[in-house]
Amino acid sequence: MSPPAASPVLNQLYHQYLETEVTAQFVSDVSQRYTLATLGRLLERGPYVTRRAAALAIGLIGDFRANAALGRALHDSDRGVRLVADSGIRDLWQRDGNTRQQQALKAITRLNNCEQYGEALLAATSLINEAPWFAEAWNQRGIAHFALKRFEDSANDCHQTLELNSYHFGAAIGMAHCYLEMEDPFAALECFRRAVRLNPDLEDVRVQIDFLERALEEK
Repeated sequence: MSPPAASPVLNQLYHQYLETEVTAQFVSDVSQRYTLATLGRLLERGPYVTRRAAALAIGLIGDFRANAALGRALHDSDRGVRLVADSGIRDLWQRDGNTRQQQALKAITRLNNCEQYGEALLAATSLINEAPWFAEAWNQRGIAHFALKRFEDSANDCHQTLELNSYHFGAAIGMAHCYLEMEDPFAALECFRRAVRLNPDLEDVRVQIDFLERALEEK
């Protein structure tokens, strides 16, 4: 199938970005020429350079509605597309809800990054009560629960994250670590496998899978 006629323009913008690394200019130029729907089609049907460009653009200007497009791109035949999609989809998970809710999530993420887990837990619970469909709020609360050694609560939050966002390989990994802490290696192994099914390039997770498989075989 031949690529859409618009793809050479996107390719040109992408090569300019690679040369200049000026993200704001790339975002501006792409936004003026392409809708997210068109970028999604290019990501699925274009040649590999166009798919890389489309994945980058979606990751920069898209929101959670583009989650499935980048989730599918994690299985692209081109490793460059997969890497760009991996980076972009993590950003998309932050861009759900309204502006105030997104700002609240950023604050929760900062609290977790600063190891202020009790405050993160309270703030995440407040956001979940307001926006129970916000998958990343559940994930961030799961991170706080885990750090506070509340492993069952963390696993439950990771599970809910995946219910709301079936592409969230991070939650699958988090749930696996919860089960390891709860001494359930069989459940942990299945969660790690789920993460790799979502994102085949998770090499560290593949190492975990190999280790667990060998350990369980020896029992």
